[in-house]
Amino acid sequence: MTMDTNKNQQKEFSNIFPITSLVLPDHTLFEMLYDQDNRQTNFIKWKAGETEVAHSFKLEEDWKIVPYRPENPLLHQRIILFPTETQEYSDDETLIREIQSFIHRYVDVSETFELVAVYYVLLTWIYDTFNEIPYLRVRGDYGSGKTRFLQTVGSICYKPIFASGASTVAPLFHILDQVGGTLILDEGDFRFSDERADIAKILNNGNAKGFPVLRCEKINQREFAPRAYTIYGPKIVASRHDYDDFALESRFITEDVGLAGVRDDIPITLPIIFQHEAQELRNKLLLWRFHNFSRQRFPEAHVDPKIDKRISQIFAPLLSLVSDQDIRAKIARLARDKSDEIRSDRGFQKEADVLMAIRACLKDEPMTISAITQTFTKQSGFNYERQITPKWIGSVIRKKLRLRTRKKNGIYVLGENQKEKLKLLFKKYNL
Repeated sequence: MTMDTNKNQQKEFSNIFPITSLVLPDHTLFEMLYDQDNRQTNFIKWKAGETEVAHSFKLEEDWKIVPYRPENPLLHQRIILFPTETQEYSDDETLIREIQSFIHRYVDVSETFELVAVYYVLLTWIYDTFNEIPYLRVRGDYGSGKTRFLQTVGSICYKPIFASGASTVAPLFHILDQVGGTLILDEGDFRFSDERADIAKILNNGNAKGFPVLRCEKINQREFAPRAYTIYGPKIVASRHDYDDFALESRFITEDVGLAGVRDDIPITLPIIFQHEAQELRNKLLLWRFHNFSRQRFPEAHVDPKIDKRISQIFAPLLSLVSDQDIRAKIARLARDKSDEIRSDRGFQKEADVLMAIRACLKDEPMTISAITQTFTKQSGFNYERQITPKWIGSVIRKKLRLRTRKKNGIYVLGENQKEKLKLLFKKYNL
């Protein structure tokens, strides 16, 4: 072997990229296939309605993509699930019925949330064509069916990534960045405060494109350098409680589970055929992704101006997938209920209590922070263990409600010309 030949082989090796999927600018799609029975991985290429299966594809003169090795623990331990091939389906309506039937056999949720889960599965397979997406969540105590929901719905999502209770959070950043796909997360199993903080970063930054998480990593054990992790993608979460952050809460479409008895026809344990059924649906859904990736959708057409803007924003991508008017109406009604719930919850915050005090003082001119504080203490002070002071009330007014204050004749007062802003705040906090 000559030195030149050796250099050429090294060059070719250095430009081999193991990946799980790729989208080219002309909407040529590459997706990884994994056959667990034969311990084999391949790529399937979709271009202009034609498919081609190969172990690798050469995209440029010195750039080759290859799938992950079958020995990778992410594959053979079923941490991430992939299709084995593309499988034909009759039409979209038939495929949707098959998905709903599969979920209904193994999970007991309300009719509307079952429909949400069906269309959320579809959404995961083309999530990368949207700029924002919602999260799906089941909330309840242990034994309420949360894990079964994650197993069932997660198994037919696009590249589902199952995070077990023994997982640490750090690997999730790497997996989401490199693999993408759908995070299936049992949030209640992460017990330590630092892990909860990292989960909050993933959830707070992962529902919209263009907001990677920056983390500092060490190079050569000496130099630190920032690394951006792309964590955008669909997420299905099981938890016991709400999040304290109202902004994070608003990203979820949630169902409370375990409030009634489970249907008698729900199997206690998943049968052997479950994995085969899920595999068939993943194969069909891969072909559905190919058919629908380039199709134009207009989520902005489904924004409802009568409800909370964030709620309307997260439901719009889901509604854009629904062609059945009755189903769309049911999901839109759920969005309105979610909006009402958010507005009602806002009414229990300290900001709402301060606004109630401001409203009671509207006739005063000027409206002093001291008077607002006295009114707040009379109306709501018994709900707070802390000392109620004008300084604290002024801080809530400025930093939380974003209202202006100013000093007049040595006394702090609410700034003028803020009546329109107050009207909007009263509406926002359901007052």
